[in-house]
Amino acid sequence: MLIGNVGRDPEVRYVDADRPVATFSLATSDPAYTLPNGTQVAERTDWHSIIVWGKLAKLVEQYVRKGNKLFIEGSIHTRTYEDKNSIRRNVTEIWADKIEFCSVAPSADNKQ
Repeated sequence: MLIGNVGRDPEVRYVDADRPVATFSLATSDPAYTLPNGTQVAERTDWHSIIVWGKLAKLVEQYVRKGNKLFIEGSIHTRTYEDKNSIRRNVTEIWADKIEFCSVAPSADNKQ
């Protein structure tokens, strides 16, 4: 489960004629705080790669935009690939099963 802000508009592609997959980034943050001894700990932001399949991907394409605050439930998937320089890379993604809006980003027509 994650609650965070969408970092970029979703990208949607079709792996088959009728099987959409949407991808976007989600930022989650731990706020800054001060330890009892006075040491300041800075805010920390983590970025997550979110993958959405099927009907939910079509809804993401239609409604999710950069800046939306979302609640996401899903599972963690890892994969390995070789980049163009033949360097082995590991990727961790969240495959979303459920998405709920916590807020809507202001649009040009609807400034908040």
